[in-house]
Amino acid sequence: MNVKVRKDYISAYPDPLIAKKGDVFKLQRKKAEWSGWKWCIREDGARGWIPEKYLEIDGGNATLLIDYDATEHTAKAGEILEVITEVAGWYYCLNDKQEKGWIPKENTHIYKKYSK
Repeated sequence: MNVKVRKDYISAYPDPLIAKKGDVFKLQRKKAEWSGWKWCIREDGARGWIPEKYLEIDGGNATLLIDYDATEHTAKAGEILEVITEVAGWYYCLNDKQEKGWIPKENTHIYKKYSK
């Protein structure tokens, strides 16, 4: 599925969390703008938002179930993105430069290319 960016988006996290399956995090109570996301802090201090469905939660700790990259995609209106996955109100996408990143679903709409 492809989406077209309808509203510019600028990444809020220039130093994204990159984590591997099995990494363990402490969960920190932090108000999330989108439901389904948890603010996580790894022992080495790396931190970021992780989709709750990617975590096995045990009290105040969580173990990552898959490799995860929290890179957000800065995008301009009109850009076409290929959706890799959709999680908790966000798309993880690929752009025409083969760069991957997250963008809020609300900043996009489904794009269908029409041929003549």
